[in-house]
Amino acid sequence: MNNEIERETGTDSGAEFITRWVCSANHGFAPYAQEELRRQFGAVKSTMLVPGEVFLVSLKAGQQQVAASLRQKEPIFLRHLFAVQWEWVSGEEEPSGNSECGLEELARFLRADARLHGAKIAIQTRKSEQAVWEGSAAELKEALQARLDGIDAEIVVREADWIVSVFAAKERILAGITAPADNLSDWNGGAIRFQREEGQISRAKFKLLEAEAIFGIDFSSFQEAVDIGAAPGGWTSFLLERGMKVTAVDPAKLHPDVLRNPRLTHLRKNANSVKFREHQFDLLVCDMSWNPKLTAKLVTELLYALVPGGTAIVTVKLLSKKPMALIQEITATFEASRLQIQRAKQLFHNRDEITLYMIKY
Repeated sequence: MNNEIERETGTDSGAEFITRWVCSANHGFAPYAQEELRRQFGAVKSTMLVPGEVFLVSLKAGQQQVAASLRQKEPIFLRHLFAVQWEWVSGEEEPSGNSECGLEELARFLRADARLHGAKIAIQTRKSEQAVWEGSAAELKEALQARLDGIDAEIVVREADWIVSVFAAKERILAGITAPADNLSDWNGGAIRFQREEGQISRAKFKLLEAEAIFGIDFSSFQEAVDIGAAPGGWTSFLLERGMKVTAVDPAKLHPDVLRNPRLTHLRKNANSVKFREHQFDLLVCDMSWNPKLTAKLVTELLYALVPGGTAIVTVKLLSKKPMALIQEITATFEASRLQIQRAKQLFHNRDEITLYMIKY
């Protein structure tokens, strides 16, 4: 059974719009992404597609209204979404596991959309563990792409004009066509993946690589950085690669490859016992597995060493059972200490934490 969904329903007289979205968050944080949507759009109706991670939500707002609102006030925990404009539900005549007819109908739906003809399009496919499509997500993409030979389009991975998003769930396939900017992320499900490099010290480096991409930070523009709680040196190695002088503060040892860099100064001390010159650094970073309130206190006590206009990148560990209240408290602490929050985001490479991007004023 095919059900093409109107992109927006309602009238100019003020009737409510109802749109549906497939939403994604880091594993275990979907309830907080749902709460963010509730606070922004009012009551929401949702169904979990992947426990704790992916959910289908109905919002009382039009597609463009939702996209514009989320661009203006980007959520912390919701990392990706796409508007559902087409749905196929397996019926008795198409038993679960036989979704070929669903793909044929989806292909007809896509071929009928004039926006895709002659455009650069990315096809992003995902699935739940028990899905109507029994193959892999990659096989789903291949099967759909093979049916789109009638579209004079360039299939790309990055820099697409339009993204075709497909999610295969239990007994149904959901799909939509959206501009990349309307999905919060142009990566499939918002999962930004980097290839581990030979000799890479730790996966912590991926957090700064992702922050660089998501926050639009040009790390090569900084001159001198301090890394608080640096061991074993994942963030320090990244900053050194970007050409900075780096002071790494940690009583623990750093990786030997990092120690060989002539632009590194390693202070084997606790951060609360070090002294710097006033305005010595234009970048301060901190990724410590520590109590978030103590981390905030430590960072604010070292802000004298950061130049006005300098940048601070700090991860906040969400140890509390009420992370949204904790984030509000921590951000208020930083803002009271002359740090302006530019972005607060749970990146794909964050685990039980978020990343704050701040500028000292």
